[in-house]
Amino acid sequence: MNAAVQTTEPGAHTGRPVDVTAVIDAAPLGPAQIGSIVLCGLVAMLDGFDTQSIAFVAPVLANAWQVAPSSFGPIFVAGLVGILCGQFIAGPLADKIGRRKVILGCTLLFAILTLATAKATSLNMLLTLRFLTGIGLGGATPNIIALTAEFSPARLRATAITVMFAGFPLGAAIGALLSTVLIPAFGWQSVFILGGVIPLILLVVLAVRLPESVQFMVAAGRPQQQIGALLDRIAPERARVAGERFVLPEQPEKGFSMLLLFRDGRAMKTLLLWVTFFMSLLMIYFLMSWLPLALQQAGSSITSALTASVFLNLGGAIGGIVLGRLIDRLDAAAVLCVGYVVAGVSTALIGQVDSQVVVLMSCVFVAGFCTIGGQTAMNALTASIYPTQARATGLGTALAVGRIGSIVGPLVGGLLMAAMVSTEKLFLLSALPAVLACAALLVLRVLLRR
Repeated sequence: MNAAVQTTEPGAHTGRPVDVTAVIDAAPLGPAQIGSIVLCGLVAMLDGFDTQSIAFVAPVLANAWQVAPSSFGPIFVAGLVGILCGQFIAGPLADKIGRRKVILGCTLLFAILTLATAKATSLNMLLTLRFLTGIGLGGATPNIIALTAEFSPARLRATAITVMFAGFPLGAAIGALLSTVLIPAFGWQSVFILGGVIPLILLVVLAVRLPESVQFMVAAGRPQQQIGALLDRIAPERARVAGERFVLPEQPEKGFSMLLLFRDGRAMKTLLLWVTFFMSLLMIYFLMSWLPLALQQAGSSITSALTASVFLNLGGAIGGIVLGRLIDRLDAAAVLCVGYVVAGVSTALIGQVDSQVVVLMSCVFVAGFCTIGGQTAMNALTASIYPTQARATGLGTALAVGRIGSIVGPLVGGLLMAAMVSTEKLFLLSALPAVLACAALLVLRVLLRR
């Protein structure tokens, strides 16, 4: 461990150094931290709802606008490209101006644009709105993960991140469930209206209650009094002394935060993380985007198709929590390797059992448990690899590279469906990325053990 250091304000270089990360690690997970993690989880939940909302309404819009289901491929991709842009921009921005400001701005952006999507009257208009909405959705993600990581003690960090980010698939599952009620009763527009109004309400709560990361405040040289006041809320029982100055356990690193991802032995780890994120998100967004349409095309009812989305996302929510707890206790890369093997097998089986409802839903649940849950646990692993000055950038760029995979997945799915590939082959092919994700994690495990 490097000596504790800090970039701080003039005149604050005297007094006993207090390592803020050590204080957080030693303290119990108290109300201040739990409250912040819950708020981040609510953002994740709404992010999941709004990200998936287009998949919920696509089967209905295909009938209402008299277009082929495959024509929604570019719209799925536009939203994912927007998410990619948001994650690529928001990570470095948050490492400069703070996690809190970026979370508030992104929540406002995706709330307003989701509301506007209810007014879409054509595929082109829908495509444009989904791209712009994606920027806000994508920008929020790395920052709620980074903020949760920095508020959590090391012994519970992976668990806290995965519990928080379980809000994403849970929000998508709730959205799928609500869509089965809202769309028949109020039309497809109601999904986007709900998806816009609730984030605006949450935004008010975030503005009042969501604090900034203590580690970021230290790294940015914020006033000692502000840092001390927030640290007292997190660890009210800590010993205080006059003239204390707050520091980080890591050396401050200069330069553009993107370059920090490739320094000090992090280059190969970064590249392997990118491969894993690419393959993982390719599988996830293939399933999220095309599962309802593929099952409906194979003969399932619209209710069954949307129910499959519920099981997929519910499995992801539970899987993230279970896998997060496991990687807090066991070898993180090994746990994730096993998870991706199971993900590949269960995804391949979806196409083999589409007429057996109970078995189908079981396979979908397990696929969600290991793919979405595995990706949530990957977020926790990634947060542990990078220093404070590059944590949001590391998460944001890994997620952005992953979004390229999430774009490829729906695109390839659209091409395969347009080519009338059978359901069996469709899901068999979608399981192949799990093999490559597992291989990348095996190499990463060797590097981390060194």
